[in-house]
Amino acid sequence: MTDLPVSPADAPEWLRPLVRRSAEVDQGHFGWPRLRAPRSARPAAVLVLFADGPDVLLLRRADGLSSHPGQVAFPGGGIDDTDEGPVAAALREAREEVGVLPEGVRPLGTLPELHVAHSGFRVTPVLAHWSRPCPVAPVDLGETRAVARVPLSRLVDPANRIRVRLRSGRPGPAFLVPGMLVWGFTGALLSGVLDLGGWGAGWNDVDVLDLEEAWRAAEAAAEVGFDD
Repeated sequence: MTDLPVSPADAPEWLRPLVRRSAEVDQGHFGWPRLRAPRSARPAAVLVLFADGPDVLLLRRADGLSSHPGQVAFPGGGIDDTDEGPVAAALREAREEVGVLPEGVRPLGTLPELHVAHSGFRVTPVLAHWSRPCPVAPVDLGETRAVARVPLSRLVDPANRIRVRLRSGRPGPAFLVPGMLVWGFTGALLSGVLDLGGWGAGWNDVDVLDLEEAWRAAEAAAEVGFDD
């Protein structure tokens, strides 16, 4: 399977450390086991899309979905037979979900494939620069409830970085975004990407919240917004 080209040399200066370090990490950096996914796992891709705010694009899935209802994610989904590969799939899904125009996106690289066992996917994260941002919004409210360009300054603020108690009982990284709680696979991936970019500013290790408590905190943040 071929794929669309990536162009690390096209990265703006502020993204170059992330692109350079992304070629040197494995699954362990994101807290994922260094294991190959089973053959039954379906290939998928997500688009980690940075604009010059600087900010990153996130969406909240619709509450009525049968899989991961209400959870926050990067645009993405399964790789179809008609896709040229993970980069093409990530761009297609971003357009179908929130209206990102592929011609305004520069793919910069990919991260190691991560096996998400509970959903049966093996996911390739695609790093990209949104060189020509366009308006975005949920294309289908039955699938996507909300979409936001989240400032990196908010994500690296320790006041908005917590840990939540996962289903396994162990704590995992999470972020409080107005109206969104970023946790689970997306929280771990986002945390690892921020560290690779050199933007990590430490964690609030005192707060390990149950999911219900963490969601209440995220909803409270919605009353403040992004300009707090």
